[in-house]
Amino acid sequence: QVQLVESGGGLVQAGGSLRLSCAASGRTFSTYAMGWFRQAPGKEREFVASISWSGDSTYYADSVKGRFTISRDNAKNTVNLQMNSLKPEDTAVYYCAKALGSTVVAVQRLYNYWGQGTQVTVSS
Repeated sequence: QVQLVESGGGLVQAGGSLRLSCAASGRTFSTYAMGWFRQAPGKEREFVASISWSGDSTYYADSVKGRFTISRDNAKNTVNLQMNSLKPEDTAVYYCAKALGSTVVAVQRLYNYWGQGTQVTVSS
């Protein structure tokens, strides 16, 4: 069983930054890829970023490439999402998820554990 708990969300002005963190329980955290997804009001949940088990490989949605950075610390069982140059369209609930495998992946059905989410609101 894996539990994922996100933190770090909040209200920020456009152009600002936030850093999301996800704390994971379980001894096998370091063997799986991790991802961040988001869901805006009235929209489907979408992929944001993924990181491989080792942290050597990352993959981003085009909408956040160059602004967001995903990282992980396997010693601390955490995965982070640094979000810079935030835009109002980044407003959403952000979810941390654990992948079924060890390599980066953007497909939601290939993630089997999800956190409860943390709200990010970007004002214009």
